[in-house]
Amino acid sequence: MPETAGTHYLTDALAQFRKYKRMADAAIAQVSDEDFFRAPDPESNSIALVMKHLAGNMRSRWRDFPRGDGEKADRNRDAEFEKEAGDSRASMTARWEEGWDLLFRALEPIREDGLFEKVPIRGEPHTVLEAMQRQLTHYAYHVGQIVYLAKHYAGARWKSLSIPKGKSREFDVAKSGQSYPLR
Repeated sequence: MPETAGTHYLTDALAQFRKYKRMADAAIAQVSDEDFFRAPDPESNSIALVMKHLAGNMRSRWRDFPRGDGEKADRNRDAEFEKEAGDSRASMTARWEEGWDLLFRALEPIREDGLFEKVPIRGEPHTVLEAMQRQLTHYAYHVGQIVYLAKHYAGARWKSLSIPKGKSREFDVAKSGQSYPLR
């Protein structure tokens, strides 16, 4: 059976979500607990708060997907950007893992014929495809923030998540057969 654009999109979207999770996890693993909660300035977020926000977003978007509204009444988005008394690296990581688990359990069963099904987000109708793409770009944006902060805090200890600076020729796939990390 030939692959269709819809099945290709679903396969690739899941692969991209997994890649962004691996990238964020690999970056987070390179920072100390102190740096995990450090924000560059009072108006910025720490890695922990970006993770908390993404976990809250995932909990809201992917529960009851695609039947329920993607913005759940029990979500407190503003609290996602505040460090609360019970927030620890372990509790944040648990929320993070739960969010990703919800995402994968919601999306893995989706089939091509469901891509144009309607799902509301804040009452606004989206197709399943639009809702997935909206979240894929949102998560990529925040994973980039996590990686940037982790790289900054790790400094010379940083282990590149893709092709390291000055090493492009070593990762020329056509010549060497190598692929870069997290591909």
